[in-house]
Amino acid sequence: PPDPGPVPGMGPAERRAARGAPAPGVGADLSGGSASATLALLAAGLPGNPGTILGQGTGAGERLLAVTFNDLATGRAAAAGGGAAAGDAELERARSIAENPRLHHVVVAAGEEALPYAGLDTVFLTDEPGPSLVTAARHRYRLTAGSADHLIGHGARQVLDAHPARLADLLLDRQRRRMLRPMAALARADGPAANSLFVPFTVYRAARKLARTPYREGVRDAAARLLERRFAGPGTDVPDTDGNWPHGNSAVDASLAALAWCRPGPAARWLTGEALAEVAFRLQGAAARPGTVERPGERRANAALARHATDHRVFEQAAEVRHQRLHAPFFDNQVVRACRALPEAVRVQPGARASVLRSVLASTGIRDLPAGWGAPSQASQAAAVRAGLRAAVGGLMELFDAPLLADAGLIEARVVRKALRAAVQGEPVPLDGLAELVSTELWLRRLIARRGSCWTGSEAPRQRAVSAGVPVTERPAL
Repeated sequence: PPDPGPVPGMGPAERRAARGAPAPGVGADLSGGSASATLALLAAGLPGNPGTILGQGTGAGERLLAVTFNDLATGRAAAAGGGAAAGDAELERARSIAENPRLHHVVVAAGEEALPYAGLDTVFLTDEPGPSLVTAARHRYRLTAGSADHLIGHGARQVLDAHPARLADLLLDRQRRRMLRPMAALARADGPAANSLFVPFTVYRAARKLARTPYREGVRDAAARLLERRFAGPGTDVPDTDGNWPHGNSAVDASLAALAWCRPGPAARWLTGEALAEVAFRLQGAAARPGTVERPGERRANAALARHATDHRVFEQAAEVRHQRLHAPFFDNQVVRACRALPEAVRVQPGARASVLRSVLASTGIRDLPAGWGAPSQASQAAAVRAGLRAAVGGLMELFDAPLLADAGLIEARVVRKALRAAVQGEPVPLDGLAELVSTELWLRRLIARRGSCWTGSEAPRQRAVSAGVPVTERPAL
């Protein structure tokens, strides 16, 4: 919106708020997780005045703006069910950390209007599609309350946590003893069960098989799984491509499925046979070329980091706030190199990320951390995604009524609509795969209309870029 100008009674702060500009100075996210809390505490302890540059007293830069997002929609849903919201513990940890005298804490509360999949009609056209498109409106609510230079904790999991395939690297380095604690933690992850005693042996066998499998054979096996439509590993349901298990299923199964050179993505099960055959053909061609010198765990970790860094670029464009610069220190080259310098035997241990960040804070004199520091936060994210799907299912059904992806021969609309209904009903569906399909379809429609880019805004006039729609390419190789 335009600057209201010298309106009587409105100072610079009021005019800045009227046009939606962020506060000047440095700020940071404070979600209650270990990564964002570490960045906020380190930035607040910088020499000089890290906060705002205008005003008197605490407004003169003596306190850093820390922003916490409070999801009221999932909280109300949990209260109606008689339980506690998954994010309540994170919110309490954030409030405890914000008691630091150099932090100025701001809590941004929002309801259904800030759930994932909300505000899809306001999504900008980014350089490429990415899962962050479905959560752009949600993040924009939080970032609008931030500072001109805002720190976020994206990338901490990818640079500090060891990929499950790193267990195969430990075997190649003859460090079997270092595998005991991770395997024991996996056995305890799913609670007491009759087969928990066999979990370490099962994981060890899978890691040994990966360590003995050449790269070419692993890629050919992934191509065969696509052709045979085998999308789940032994005993698994829906783990994601990075070995994470954010939606409440078995952590053991996710780790077993991640112990491979290459795996189908979470959206592969909804692609057509022709699309899967073309991907398999390309994988077979890649297997015929000279192999990699990287070890399996190293290659999988690099691929996961590159994938999340790409999605972070999409996030920066989709959730852009005017006059605000986002900073993700964990994606900085020097930080990535420093994290990779840590021994793999340390990074594969349970709770390694929280332990490393705790040591970093302790070296700066910060030792009083709240209880539950470093606890996983995927449960609250999964609950928000489910709630967002339920609230936006009508619009998503319309989006896939006649999708451009189906015109290109990549998916069948009825199959995706069936998956959306299953996700809304709470069935075990790979939510990451749905986010990829929705974001890609949305991006294609924005591209064809060439309306609402991250440079022109959503109010730009319509200018159709591709008048003939998505062309159907011939595939003579098949």
